[in-house]
Amino acid sequence: MAKVGRPPQDPARQLERAHRILDAAAELCLRWGYDKTTIDDVARQADVAKGTIYLHWKTRELLFAALVRRERVRLLSEVRERAPVNLHELLRELVGGLLRRPLMKALILGDSAVFGKLSRQKQRSPATLEQGAAFETYLGELVGRGVLRSDLPPAELLAILVSVVYGFLLTQNMLPEEMRTPEDRLVELVADTAIRAMGTGGALPDGDARAVRLATLGYLDTIEEIAQRKLAISLGAKERVT
Repeated sequence: MAKVGRPPQDPARQLERAHRILDAAAELCLRWGYDKTTIDDVARQADVAKGTIYLHWKTRELLFAALVRRERVRLLSEVRERAPVNLHELLRELVGGLLRRPLMKALILGDSAVFGKLSRQKQRSPATLEQGAAFETYLGELVGRGVLRSDLPPAELLAILVSVVYGFLLTQNMLPEEMRTPEDRLVELVADTAIRAMGTGGALPDGDARAVRLATLGYLDTIEEIAQRKLAISLGAKERVT
């Protein structure tokens, strides 16, 4: 309940302030790393009082969890806008988007210089499990359309896919700078390798091609909705955030 004589804050202003704080946290996390970035640092960077941050998030961990959720939403929104029509295009857009977003790239690779203890304490959240289940469902639809191998269950196809993506990204990170593959080419290699390992190689009839496109967009809609919901909880807002 609001205090007598004190009008409630405008939700839109609260949301704008939350994003300003997250912008500051993102900049400092990339500059100094999670372990060295304090709430005081974020408050100074965002030009707000330290107590103001605690009005939005009770702990530093919750603040940075909100930051990660916002990055995930922005990545998925960007991919959805590009409207990939099949798994190959979806992988290109997802991996390309990851590489364009330093915070997401650092999180995926477990970069302790950026995310420190947070990267070492990552846990399988309910949202992560939901997203994994949605992807298995999507892969199952592609198997049914003859796009992917039917001799493996969706869970094993997912394991192959994750291994390909992480394998390329982690190996790239371990190589000397002069031996690394350019990122635009790396995106193509990840997508091509995954499809070669999982796909049937057959051409699709028009009807099946349309169904695959709808399944791909439907999958993106599902995981974007999950990510949006989790971010809204972190921001204390019900509005759709872009």
